[in-house]
Amino acid sequence: MASFVRITVLMWADMLAWYAMWVMITYLTNVWKLSYTHAAGIVNIWGGIAMILPIGFAFLVDSAIGNYIMLLLSSISYSIGLGFLAMSTPPVLYKSTDTCSEYKPECIGQTQKVLFYTALALIAVGISGHLVALPSFLQQNTSNTENDEDESKILWQALGLFGVVLVPIIGGIALPYIRPWAVRFGIPAICTLVATLLFLSGSCQYKYVSPEGSPVTTMFRVVVATASKISQRVPNDASLLYNTDPNSVPHLHGLRCLYKAAVVLPTKPIQDQEKNRWTLCSVTEVQETKSVIRMIPMWITFIICGVVLSIGNTYFLEQGNHMNRKVGHLTVPLPFFLVLYDSAKNICGQLYIYFAALFGRYSPPIGIGVAMIFSVLCCITAAKVEIRRIGVIRSHGLLDKPNEDIPMTLFWLLPQFLLLAALDGFSQASIASFFANQAPPSMKTYLCYLTNGVLGLGTMGSVLSVYIVGKVSEKGGRPNWFRSTLNESRLDRYYWTLAGLSAVNLVVYILVASFYSYRESQNEGDTGAENPESAPPFEDDVQCCCCCG
Repeated sequence: MASFVRITVLMWADMLAWYAMWVMITYLTNVWKLSYTHAAGIVNIWGGIAMILPIGFAFLVDSAIGNYIMLLLSSISYSIGLGFLAMSTPPVLYKSTDTCSEYKPECIGQTQKVLFYTALALIAVGISGHLVALPSFLQQNTSNTENDEDESKILWQALGLFGVVLVPIIGGIALPYIRPWAVRFGIPAICTLVATLLFLSGSCQYKYVSPEGSPVTTMFRVVVATASKISQRVPNDASLLYNTDPNSVPHLHGLRCLYKAAVVLPTKPIQDQEKNRWTLCSVTEVQETKSVIRMIPMWITFIICGVVLSIGNTYFLEQGNHMNRKVGHLTVPLPFFLVLYDSAKNICGQLYIYFAALFGRYSPPIGIGVAMIFSVLCCITAAKVEIRRIGVIRSHGLLDKPNEDIPMTLFWLLPQFLLLAALDGFSQASIASFFANQAPPSMKTYLCYLTNGVLGLGTMGSVLSVYIVGKVSEKGGRPNWFRSTLNESRLDRYYWTLAGLSAVNLVVYILVASFYSYRESQNEGDTGAENPESAPPFEDDVQCCCCCG
């Protein structure tokens, strides 16, 4: 019971910190007075790194330090990073740095900038470490809850519901009403520090699992063993290969060269070759490596999805930054859209369960295609809304007044946020289901991290896409689509470009998915297609690792 609470508070602190970080672009444009493209570039590079780091951290956890040490180090990094972020705001250190205390760019000295960028790096480490270690460590310490008393189970559920309800209210509704950025960043910093200390207080009571090695090492061994036998030929008789599992039948067609790793050299005793696992691999290990490599073309198609997802907490937010947020006498905070986004994303993830019941074993690739359709629709909708926003700006003479509020309600952005949430929710559920059915059991978790890493590459790639589109748009002496202010820019044309890229990417994905050889789902039997409810479309523990926030 106590262990559950101590670990869960880290999750609550994560949620609160994410609500504070989600509006980072508005801090950079309102306080630092950066151009919206520069601010979006900082946010997207940081977000991409935070999505890529879990790949290396997962390997580190499985091969060396374990979940507890990773969770401890990442929590400390998280706390220090959020603390540095609060300290980087002008009012905190203005006396020590001989600057001013107002939220203006001239009040941000070199010290504040160093603290800010150091904070982003530490927070990225904290987010990535928690993403890798927190779900696994929580599962390790609650795996025997079925033997506990019913009263404890009810209390746990009540605590979980309390956090799920309270944190979004604080982060999405209450926190944005706090004007000083130092306090807005400081509250999550204090909460994360308290959560870390509470987590440390239970160190003597946790269950610890020693690292057992990473399955990624197996893939490297197959590649190294193949390279060491590059001059060997793969025998046509599969029985001559090194096979420790009689049920594993090698399929010598496709990536045949990898089976060189399983070739037994006639010049050395088999016992000596078995001692060096970097020169001889089993047929099963080669098969698993092949199945991962065959997924690479499909992964590549996820990059454009990452580019589209990156515009949610950057350009969408910057559009809404100066729109009318009034609903009667109330002012709607921007993070409220994150609450709606997360809700819509979870609903779409649940809808995928019913979607999977209709299409059986082919539901994952079809679901990914549906997510890409949402990507196209999101960009088209965003372009249409931006055209209307530009029309309102021009009709009211606000082109050269970027800081003036636009008489257009913020809720015009709601459809594109919901479509983006549908893209995120459907893609995560579909990809998790795809890996649950098609990936080697030992690699399922890693493939989720790799997918997030590919989406992270897309998030970082959005910076490059903006640069390339801007350079192409100004050819022939025409004005760049990305001007110094959002009012003067043509963000709608960039959205149309992303819609076109998403449509092309959808076609490429359909071709890749059509040529992919699907194996029978491990969860369904011969009647799985007729009775899909007999097997879950995806495993909850597999889906969790895909969620990045």
